[in-house]
Amino acid sequence: MPEGHTIHRLAEDHRARFEGRGPLRVTSPQGKFSDSAALLDGQEMDTAEAHGKHLFLGFAETGWVHIHLGLFGKYAVGETPAPPPTDTLRLRLLNDTYYSDLRGPTTCALITDEEKQAIHDRLGPDPLREADDPEKAYRRISRSRTTIAALLMDQKVIAGVGNVYRAEVLFRHRIDPYTLGKDIKPAQWTAMWEDLVALMREGVRLNRIDTVRPEHTPEAMGRPPRVDDHGGEVYVYRRATMPCHICGGEIRTADLAARNLFWCPKCQRPARSRRKTG
Repeated sequence: MPEGHTIHRLAEDHRARFEGRGPLRVTSPQGKFSDSAALLDGQEMDTAEAHGKHLFLGFAETGWVHIHLGLFGKYAVGETPAPPPTDTLRLRLLNDTYYSDLRGPTTCALITDEEKQAIHDRLGPDPLREADDPEKAYRRISRSRTTIAALLMDQKVIAGVGNVYRAEVLFRHRIDPYTLGKDIKPAQWTAMWEDLVALMREGVRLNRIDTVRPEHTPEAMGRPPRVDDHGGEVYVYRRATMPCHICGGEIRTADLAARNLFWCPKCQRPARSRRKTG
């Protein structure tokens, strides 16, 4: 499932190509969005925004197209001429210069302002939304006996963080993923939030996830670059049984809340263990 930086990048791409650029041709070759597409056809898109993993395309006269890609959704955005439409194409936006094609989303629905606000209200703060308050997330985290690894993936607590950013931010701050939320200190949360803001902004800019610090890049360490369909340089994500870039210990994986968790037991020791050996 795409993480939040991908959705914010899609919002930027739609604003750059369609916002205020005149009437759009809106179609649904698959047919599942055809009634709503007919209402939008010929209108101008006036904005696009993201909150966590939710994309909203704004049409002032009609409402918002709410999109959640889920596990299988795919977006293609490019220059015209657009490729011939297929029967898997849920939504196509088209002007004289650009097209965007949506396939296989979990959600693609035309909603009102009130329905959109209800979605925002149930989501946690998003590191990529400047006005969002990290203290809203910490209030929930600090009262919880759920692991921090699970809380970071709960979109009601913090929106936009997925499996990659979850694993990587915990490693970067040497936090055992099984630490309970109530045991996360305010300073730890502030540092994690600020790190997520920086990492995810870079993810939007590069359209990929890179989390290693300059001193741990392949060039700096003289190691081969990562080869993976995820792309990007990471510390622990999908590196189970491989040596840690920092300590050389073996990266581990385990199932947590139906998702694979990755961490380094040596670098991310429980706090009490660090106090005993520190």
